[in-house]
Formats: sequence, structure tokens, C-alpha cells
Amino acid sequence: MQRARLKKTVITLTALLALSGCDLLQTAPPVISPQPRPAKPVAAKIPEPSDESRQQSAYFGRLQADLLAQDLLRQGGGGPDAPFDARNLADNFIRIALFDEYVQVGGTLVARATPSRLRRWEKPIRMEIEFGETVPLAQRKKDIASIANYTRRLSRLTGVPIRITKKDPNFHVLILNEDERRKIGPHIRAVVPGIGNQAVDTIVNMPRDTLCLVYAFPESEGKDSYGQAIAVIRGEHPDLLRLSCFHEELAQGMGLANDSPNARPSIFNDDEEFGLLTTQDEMMLKMLYDKRLTPGMTPAQARPIVEQIAKELMGGSV
Repeated sequence: MQRARLKKTVITLTALLALSGCDLLQTAPPVISPQPRPAKPVAAKIPEPSDESRQQSAYFGRLQADLLAQDLLRQGGGGPDAPFDARNLADNFIRIALFDEYVQVGGTLVARATPSRLRRWEKPIRMEIEFGETVPLAQRKKDIASIANYTRRLSRLTGVPIRITKKDPNFHVLILNEDERRKIGPHIRAVVPGIGNQAVDTIVNMPRDTLCLVYAFPESEGKDSYGQAIAVIRGEHPDLLRLSCFHEELAQGMGLANDSPNARPSIFNDDEEFGLLTTQDEMMLKMLYDKRLTPGMTPAQARPIVEQIAKELMGGSV
């Protein structure tokens, strides 16, 4: 569902002795005026979040605690109580990778699973992470480390090179508090040219029950390979909800675009039972980028190949 380094320079002065013929001319040591120490860089002051943003933080903190009390947001990748076989894997993949979660009806996005085509990245991902001005520096550092670690995992699973960079990014991850997100419209239009008004409005006016979201866009009209993506994560989230959003939205931005109530164990299920990428989710990412599948395939075209790949991954029969 729609989740500088301080450089110290040491200057060494070398005293010179002047020699003339055989006479050693001793000169008084040069007088060096004491130089004032350079001022320590002053860290930019991070503005305080608004009262509304603080209220959101408290709300999402309570939400996380409530989910954990119900044994949700599980982190183990699965378990003996959540078995799946090759048939489950194939069926879940078809539903998640080859159906859309939303359909446009009269200019409005409506939650309705609709048959689609296989979509994925066919070129390297250049990911930029941007923060709202009220996100604390310590939190930014932690988020960057979490995302960098996770993108290495995604890259291993899919074979897609993923680099975190500010140079010509094509996958934007925005971590914003409430007030910043409401003002982000012009920036979104600048970084994702051609994005529709509806997508911008969905981000700017994201309802509280939407924890995070991602949009992925085709490379060009009529193409089924991705060329741009933008993920929006609430800056108010506590640690586990935050990490859960990173896991789900970045994986969905790779092409596993739908959710299914039957997918278990999986993060592609709105019941929030599993918070982090599971073993089955890893297999679905491998399937999505298997070269036997190609962008543009329909569910019917992909099904026999998907079943064969699922059988190979599970070591059993479909």
C-alpha cells in the first residue's frame, strides 16, 4: 500500500637558516603574529515541528504500540505459523505484480484490484533521499543508513544497480513532516516533470490512515518499464513504522505494485501482520526480475512461466 564532514587543515611552517660563504648568519627567529582560530562551524538550526506535527508523532507512536501489542509488524521474515508453497507463491506473485491496486474512476483513485501488465525497472536506479527541514539531523542519519542498507538488499535480489545520489535522480524518497508535505507540490512537479495533478494532490493531502505511499511512472508513453518513482514517508513515524514504510514502498516502487489479503507471510498485505520484507517477498522480487519474464506481459502470458519459477524457488511442484 501506498511507505558535511569537517575538514581539518594543518599548516606546517619551516624555519629557514640563511648561509653566506663560511659565515653562519644567525638571524632572530621570525615573529609570527598569532592567528585567530577559525570559528567552529555552526550547525544549521533545525526548526521545531508544528503542534500538529507533534500530535501526529504522538498518534503514530500510539499506533505502533497498539500494532505491536497485537503481535503485528512482525520482523522475522515468516515462520512455521505462516507456511506457503509453490502454488501460493505463484498465485501471490500474479496478484501482486500483475494487478493494480487502484483504478481511476471519474478523476478519483478507487481501491480496486485490476488486471495489469508486468512492470519493472530496466535501467539503474539513482535514488535521492530528501528530508523536510524539521526532521532532526540524527534521524536523517539513521534513515539514510537504513535506506542504504535496504537498497543493497533490493539490488542483490533484483540485479538492478541502485545508487544513492543527488546527481540526476530517478527515484525520489521524500521524508516529510505534516506541514512540509502540504507545501511540497511545486517541488514534486519540478523533480517529476509531467506528474498529474491528482498524484500531487494525493501526496499533499495524504489522509492520516495512509502511512506512506509510492508512485512509479513509465519511462515513456506506452512503455512498461519504469523511468521515475517518488516515495513519500511521514517524518512523524516512530522507528519500526518508519522502517516498515521503507521496506514496503521501495519494494513496491520496484514493481510489486499491488496488495493481496491472501499473501502471507508478506508485507504486501494491508493487515500489517508483517512489518519487514519476508522470505516470500524476496522470492517475488527475484521472480519479477527473472529474465524469462518481460515488461508488458499480461497475467495469462506470465502465468506458466511464473509457475515454473515458483517451482524452482520452492524446490517442489506447483
